[in-house]
Amino acid sequence: MDLPYEKPLKIHLVNSTESPEFTHLTQSLTRSSIIGLDAEWKPIRGQNHQPTFPTVSLLQLACQLDHDSDESETFLLDMHSVPLPSIWELLRETFVSPDILKLGFKFKQDLVYLSSTFCLQGCDPGFDKVEPYLDITTIYYQMQHKQQGRKGPKETKSLATICKEVLGISLSKELQCSDWSHRPLTEEQKIYAATDAHCLLKIFNVFQDTVVKKGNSSNNMVELHSSGVNLGLKEILGKHDIDDKIIRIKSFEASHMFQATVSSENGQRISKVEVLVSRSSSRNTMPMGESLLKIVRKYGEKILLRESDRKPKAARKKVKKRPSLVAVTREKQLDNTSDWQGPPPWDLSLGGDGCPKFLCDVMVEGLAKHLRCVGVDAAIPSSRKPESRELLDQAYSEQRVLLTRDAKLLRHQYLIKNQIYRVKNLLKNEQLLEVIETFQLQINEDQLMSRCTKCNGRFIQKPLTTEEAVEAAKGFQKIPDCLFNKNLEFWQCMECNQLYWEVVLSNSVHSCLF
Repeated sequence: MDLPYEKPLKIHLVNSTESPEFTHLTQSLTRSSIIGLDAEWKPIRGQNHQPTFPTVSLLQLACQLDHDSDESETFLLDMHSVPLPSIWELLRETFVSPDILKLGFKFKQDLVYLSSTFCLQGCDPGFDKVEPYLDITTIYYQMQHKQQGRKGPKETKSLATICKEVLGISLSKELQCSDWSHRPLTEEQKIYAATDAHCLLKIFNVFQDTVVKKGNSSNNMVELHSSGVNLGLKEILGKHDIDDKIIRIKSFEASHMFQATVSSENGQRISKVEVLVSRSSSRNTMPMGESLLKIVRKYGEKILLRESDRKPKAARKKVKKRPSLVAVTREKQLDNTSDWQGPPPWDLSLGGDGCPKFLCDVMVEGLAKHLRCVGVDAAIPSSRKPESRELLDQAYSEQRVLLTRDAKLLRHQYLIKNQIYRVKNLLKNEQLLEVIETFQLQINEDQLMSRCTKCNGRFIQKPLTTEEAVEAAKGFQKIPDCLFNKNLEFWQCMECNQLYWEVVLSNSVHSCLF
């Protein structure tokens, strides 16, 4: 996993409510205005009994301790070690605290599983709401569509894709389906889990910077003046232009002052008055900053679980339909026609030039590069998503054999006789051998790397010197400095101008493309 973060992640594994890590977690939650949430569980496979939700094994909370800085810490809450009733109230208050913006990636499913896990431990009714909440997919599409000035696509991108586009990092998902119920967790699992939650903060920070810059440019940002902080509560409420943040700070401070005064004078708390003055939560949290409040007001969401969400849905069993006699007969006919009949259109007996030429559709597009490496003319479709008729027209007009794995294309065999072949193998190397053997292609050493693997073009026959290659590559391609001191020969594609050179490794010559 490639993580170019400026600082290493601060990861704390919480496996006991008596541990220093748990105390640190509770303190961090009171200081955080933004937290990233994620959960891990062991997938249920081969479910033949009554449908149930997976049991959550780990809950990740990435706390950004100061919304104006990048200081953050990530806590891994071990759901198998910590007694769930002892943390239910803490999590419930965090999920609904108005002072904490919760970030997640499709967190509703996580919340359903999390609520079910707590209910099984007697913490009924579990969790039913997360607010204020902001989904990373919402953030991503807001950034993308503001830049592109168009409505967003309906498909949802993965977290790994969003991280790559927004942060420029590669987020590996190899451990997503690992056994999260096994203890102890491996170091790789800890890093994976912490990174999944921490990257939510990073993505939001990029989004927040974008929103703030836009607000500054349009003069929509309202500055906080220090003179307003010293106003009394009556003056604050009397001024209409005072920012909501000041009111929340004053209420926060007043709550502490009132509780301390009552406690010291009477030796006990007056619960009725305290309920009126103090915050609705038993834990005191710091209010959000002004810029964060504006984002929450404009983009904030909430997750609400309905009663139907709490009931596992039985997996629908796929009933295999018995194929009809007509379908079986047609399939057998397609299997028979998938074997190459010949002769190909380049055959000399048909007036061809004897040079094999292929057209690889999107299903075997990778095979085209392998064929080019051995000097065989292998084209790809002219358009990105061609229709069947387009493929057939291109193969016919260019006198090529269409290579595909799509059995449906064989139904059009009558339109271009002996110009469609269905590749049987799945791996590219095996597909290459299959095509060479089926069409009895003659491959010799002079043909190797005689075609551009990028565009299928031919190379300039005369090799270029290093100086000529540098001149040809200006503004187009960078040649590594380590090649300047070596006596190498370069070749250039006559179609796309791509440069190639040979590097000797272990007494064998390999052609390299940069």
